[in-house]
This record gives sequence, structure tokens and C-alpha cells, in this order.
Amino acid sequence: MFDLDEDWVTCRLSMREDGRAERTCAALFEDQDFPCEDASLFCDSSTPMARLQGDITWRRPQEICQRPALFPTNINAAHPKQGLLGDCWFLCACTVLLKRQHLLNKVLPPGQPQWGDARYKGSFRFCFWQRGQWTDVTIDDRLPCINSTLCFSCCHAPGAFWVALLEKAYAKLHGSYEQLWAGQVSEALVELTGTVAEQWSLGSADGSDEEPRSDQDSDQKRRKRFNLRLLKSVQDDCFLTCSTHNTSEGVGELGQYHAMTVMEWLDVERLSESQVQLFRIRNPWGRCCWGGAWMLSGPGWSSVDPVCASDLQARVSEGEFWLDEAEFVSQFDDITVGYPINKEGHLKSIYTGNILTLNHQQVGRWVKGVSAGGCRNSSSYISNPKYWLKVCTRGEILVSLLQHPNTRNAEKYARTPLSDRKSTKYQNYQAIALHMWKVEKKHLNLSRLLNKPPCVSTHCHAHDREVVLRDLLEPGYYLLIPSTYQPGAEAHFLMRVFSSSSTSFTALKTPAPSLPLLTDTEWETTYFQGSWVTGSTAGGSRNFLSHRQNPCFPFTVRAEPTVKPGVNVRITLHQSRPDTDLLPIGFHVYKVPEGGCEQMLKEEDPVASCLPHCYTQAISLDCSLPPGYYTLVPSTYEPDCSADFTLSLAHRVHRKVLKSQERLQRSIQEVSHISVMQS
Repeated sequence: MFDLDEDWVTCRLSMREDGRAERTCAALFEDQDFPCEDASLFCDSSTPMARLQGDITWRRPQEICQRPALFPTNINAAHPKQGLLGDCWFLCACTVLLKRQHLLNKVLPPGQPQWGDARYKGSFRFCFWQRGQWTDVTIDDRLPCINSTLCFSCCHAPGAFWVALLEKAYAKLHGSYEQLWAGQVSEALVELTGTVAEQWSLGSADGSDEEPRSDQDSDQKRRKRFNLRLLKSVQDDCFLTCSTHNTSEGVGELGQYHAMTVMEWLDVERLSESQVQLFRIRNPWGRCCWGGAWMLSGPGWSSVDPVCASDLQARVSEGEFWLDEAEFVSQFDDITVGYPINKEGHLKSIYTGNILTLNHQQVGRWVKGVSAGGCRNSSSYISNPKYWLKVCTRGEILVSLLQHPNTRNAEKYARTPLSDRKSTKYQNYQAIALHMWKVEKKHLNLSRLLNKPPCVSTHCHAHDREVVLRDLLEPGYYLLIPSTYQPGAEAHFLMRVFSSSSTSFTALKTPAPSLPLLTDTEWETTYFQGSWVTGSTAGGSRNFLSHRQNPCFPFTVRAEPTVKPGVNVRITLHQSRPDTDLLPIGFHVYKVPEGGCEQMLKEEDPVASCLPHCYTQAISLDCSLPPGYYTLVPSTYEPDCSADFTLSLAHRVHRKVLKSQERLQRSIQEVSHISVMQS
């Protein structure tokens, strides 16, 4: 082992022109974006990590052991072991990578030069899935130590460093090591694999999981309860972790807030010819903390065949233990289920085993006063972002709504005492939900539709990072609306659609009314979909005689004595073409007798127009129209220009109350507890 100072160099032999070997040296990489300073360790020193200040030094693996490597020869010794950082949630996700080589290769690209390689420069590259795409993170290999020993996560094999390096890269991604103190397994699982994760409850907690009463919406379903038999088709492939929130009598060492990995579960025949479901659990702390019936010398093993018992006991590695279903349900509060990902990068349904390809993804945002309409209890729900899902053939559809953390609340959370974070951790996330309605026609009255129960929805709004909607859908059109529980709650989000059949997924781009919503009124919106077809309905502007060939959409403005005078109609025309190939578009509104009259388009001037024609995705007009019958005529500037379009027509009407009694679900509390690293 070399005894060098922090100015490490790497040396290699090269051949001079005269044929003699020459030793050349180059300085090893030092990451200036994530330096070996307290700023990379701490964000505000609000966790027990603060007591380590001044004790941590940074060392490269070759300073820690003589023969460092990324992975040990024995794969069982490659499993993560938690140190002085409360990031068991992250280490559970790391364990998943060891079970699937193609996922590990995605996060840690193979072929990178290691210690002893002439190409080694002291740096490693990792990839994390962030906001819909893979992001590269490069670090140097200087790791936090106390007395020449890693103080945070490591492998069971002391000479393997893939876990410590991955943890450092993840800390850089999030800003510091302290930012990894406490979190959701699902968050790390998604960022390490790009999968979709669901969270299931193992028992009721606060009554919010009760069945809905008959006077409540049918879409208010309980959070999925524990039933691993639903996962039978993907039992060997899916990712499963479990967490505890409270002090457990059986897992007495755990205390509160700890997560573990379910390595496998299986049905075992008893000697009495009955079956028992057993779970092999891995504790990130690297030591067994279970004293139940299925511990190494527990009485449970006497009830099964000795050969079977011996085989199952031999599977247990350091930090693992067996327990049965009754013990599992009593000891843990929640489980996180990750959808399997095959080598081609496609998801596999945890319910059917079907391959679900990622067909579409859309980014969106809830903006206060514009598109943050809140839940269906609020009359402003209609202003939430809206998406069209077209299902071409019957198939299994999975829609994920993934929100990005509210960074404005992060500083407030950091100042919160650790003991109080149980209720404030998820202030970084809004309570979100996703609802879907089947639409029989392209022409729909949005307010009336939304007053009906959705055909599919997630459970009550919850402070989860990701909520998932899944169903077998018949061909047709569906309207999807993501929402927060509170109106005005702001956040960015990503919508992903996976399916086993052909689908299309588009955002319904309809700007909200420019006027503020009044307390005694709401906007009732109707949508029309149409096309300009060359030689048929692409009549062009009023400069051309063919203008009357354009599609016509009749509507009625009714007298609303309870609505104050002013703007009462808002029209938006949106063309379905890419930004690089837009047509100049506009529209006219004509006053017509009841039933409409095509001749009016030729002889009468419009009562309202959105002019001039503009090269834009969407164009809008606010107007005040007296009660009567009207026809709306959208057009391109020149005739015979083909395109699809959507019209939204919003009327100001007397305020109505939606028939909804949505509730706020409890948040999943899945955080970590400090653990002293064992020598």
C-alpha cells in the first residue's frame, strides 16, 4: 500500500521513441462541483450527522485497502450495508440493482477503468433517471471516512466500493449527503431504474382507508391492501421492499422508521399438508434483528420437511432472516412494489405480466390562478391540466403521475427538528390524484362530464411522489385530469403512459380565462374537435369564396340573470401541428337564427373575430355576447390547408357545486433511522 498525501497521482509506463520505457504521471481527478468539504456533507446540520463535523476525512479506495475493486467475487458480499447515514430507503433500492445486471449496468456503465488500470484517473460516471430522462453524474472517488474507515454506506466485502461510490453520486445529485437523510424507497427505486412504483398498506392507520359511504364518489377507493398473490405472474421479477413506522415488539432493534428489502417470498408445504407463506428479508444494517418463529433455531422450522428447512436456512446471508405472512403483516406498515423492467427497457405489469411499453410522456405544471384547480370539491377543478388518451385496441393501460418536489419548501423542512419531521417531510410534495373519464363523443360538455363519477381513478389525494392509475380499457377516447387537493397548490409533474396496445396521448392546451374567477360564477367549457380537409372543409379565410366550406360549430348563449354583465364567452382554437410546421389560424363568430344558416357566412359580418390569422399553436378571444344563437367558424388563412384542431368554448354561468366529497389521504411515512456502523 502506497503512503501518499492528498495530492494523488497516477503513473503509467509509456514507450519513448528510442524504445526505452518512460514513467509519466497525471493528477487524479478532483471534483470541484462536489468538493471534499462540509458543503458536500451537510445542508444545514439539522440531523444527527451534525455531530460528525470535524471528524470526517476524505480518502480514495487505494488509501483504505490494498486491492480495491468495484465488486467482490462473491455476489452475496456485494450487498449494501448502512453506516452513519439514515438512508436505508436508498440502500433498499441499491439491493434491487444486484438482482438485475441490466439495471445495474444502466446506473453504473460497465468498462470504466478501476484501480490498477493504466487508464484509471480517479473518476467514475453514474446515471440516474430524473424527470423523464437519464442524467449523467461524474464524481471523483474520494470518500468520507473516520479513522481510515468508510463512515457511510459500504459493501459487506470491505474491499468493494460500488455502494460507497453510488451513494456519493446520489448525494451529489441531491446536493449533499445530509439530503439523503430520510426518504421514500419509491423515490430511489424510480431514480435508479426508471420504473413505476406503487405503495401498499399492510393495515389501517387513521380511518382514512375506510370504504367510501354510499353518498360518496365511487372513485374513492382504499389504498391497495396487502395481497402478494396479485403478483404471482411476476413473483421472480418485481421489486419489493417493506417499511416500519413504529416501534415493533418483534423487530425490537428497529425503533421507528426503517426500510428493508424483500429478497424472496414463497409458499412452503407444512408437514400437516397446509401451506405457509415465508418471506426472506434483508436488513440494510447488515445484521439480523428478528427473534420470531422462523429465526435460525425457531420453532417454525419443525413444522416443515427437514430437507426444505435446511435449504431455506442455507439461503440466508448476513443481515437476512425469514418470517411468515402473519409476522410480516404485524411487523411492517407498508410495502413498495416496483414494476419489473426487462432487458429491452419495457415495464412488465405486476398484475398480468403483460409487457407495457412507454408510449408517451408529457410534462405539466399546476400554476396558481391558472391551472391549479384543486380537487373535485372545488368549482375551479375544471381549470386543471387536461389530457386526451385515445385507446385504439383493447389493452392494459398504466398511467403514472409523478410530481417533482417543491423546492421552496425544502429550506423550511430542513429547519424542522428531526423529531417533528414525521408530519412535515411531505410538505415537499403536494397531495395529488388522477381521474379518468370515458368520452363517447369528441364534442363534450366538460362541466357535465366532470360532475359524473370517473370511470377510473387513483385513491384519495395523497402526499405521494407518484400515483398510478391502471386498468383494462376498451377502445375509445378518455379524458385524464391530474390534480392537487388544495386549489392554488403549485408543482411541476410528469405524466407517463404505458400500454400493451396502441394508444395516443396529447395535452389539451386550453389557456384558462384571463379574467379572475368570480365567487358567484364558474366557466362551463365545451370542447369540439374537427379537421380542415383539402378539397372539402379547408375553406380558408373570408378573403375566399370557399370560406363557408369551413367547419361550423353552433352554440347558444342563454340568459343568466344571476351572472354580472361583462365577458361571458371565451373561445380558444388550438391546431394539432408541431411548432415547426404551424398554419396561420383564426376564427369568426356569426349571429344566426335558431338552427343556423349557411348563407349568413357569405352575407353577414361576424359579431366577433379573432384576427389576424396567426402562426401559433393556440389563439383565444374573450367576448361579451347577448343571449341568442351563434355559429363559430375556425379557418386557416389560405384554402386547402389540412390540419386537425380543437375548439374550446367556455360560457360564464351561475356557480354550481360538484357532486364530490373527496378526502385527503394520509401520507406514506417511510423514512430512516440512524444506525451505528458495525466493525
